[in-house]
Amino acid sequence: MPLSTPKARKKIHTRGIELNGYHREDDLWDIEVHMTDIKTYDIENRWRTGIAAGEPIHEMWVRLTVDITFLVKDVEAVTDNSPFQMCPNITDAYKELIGIRIGKGWRRAINEKVRGRLGCTHITELLQPLATVSFQTLMGNIQNSAVNTEENRKHITPMVLNSCHAWADDSDVVKMHMPDFYKEPED
Repeated sequence: MPLSTPKARKKIHTRGIELNGYHREDDLWDIEVHMTDIKTYDIENRWRTGIAAGEPIHEMWVRLTVDITFLVKDVEAVTDNSPFQMCPNITDAYKELIGIRIGKGWRRAINEKVRGRLGCTHITELLQPLATVSFQTLMGNIQNSAVNTEENRKHITPMVLNSCHAWADDSDVVKMHMPDFYKEPED
């Protein structure tokens, strides 16, 4: 069901974000994002001699390469369009994330390595959805590997358990799909 019908309005800005996850031949995983910011009006810009309506004011790409344990093995960041000539100069700073594991402490690590003047606001903002998509990309593979024996199925907690209200250990979803992990709701 879409949102309710809005009041009369004029579109001003569109941010497009596309995230994709890939399993590589070398058993690593590439998680990529492409982001654009587009205005519906022309923008004065000395460096680019103006930015026409419909042209990206921002266009950034990021690729995190991770292993099955979510350890960052490589990072590539690219700025194709920006309002200032110096913006692409900071993309190599994201190599500082190599060796950090996506999971608990990920936001803190980002803040220590590339926050504020140490990075690009737009690229740094993309690191959180990249982390989420890394879990979405790898989760099935991890779960299948972990629960491939009856013994493991009894002792390994599924990654999705208690990750949201649908996967709460007392929900009907868990009762139906993971009955071994279902707990009766508390009163």
